Amino acid sequence: QVQLVESGGDLVQPGGSLRLSCAASGSMFSISTMGWYRQAPGKQRELVARLASRGSTNYADFVKGRFTIYRDSAKNTVYLQMNSLKPEDTAVYYCNTYPSPLASWGQGTQVTVSS
Repeated sequence: QVQLVESGGDLVQPGGSLRLSCAASGSMFSISTMGWYRQAPGKQRELVARLASRGSTNYADFVKGRFTIYRDSAKNTVYLQMNSLKPEDTAVYYCNTYPSPLASWGQGTQVTVSS
């Protein structure tokens, strides 16, 4: 069974940056569109960004111009570079395939943006 392990979350001040990593145990994302999702307390999980196997990207309006999704196929890892972070970016961040999550959801990585 494919497993996804997210890491890189932290407490950061507004305006700061973080890079999240999603390591996959298999090569699923070499043929799949991968997505980063997030879930804030009391809210539903939402898509933040997605990266197709051929390299095209798509971002939610609320992160456009601030976040970048990319992959390192040799490392079976997909990344989310987050810049100009805002308090409203505070959430647990997850990765999975898009549009249908094919792997079990991991534990995610907590991102907290606060002064």
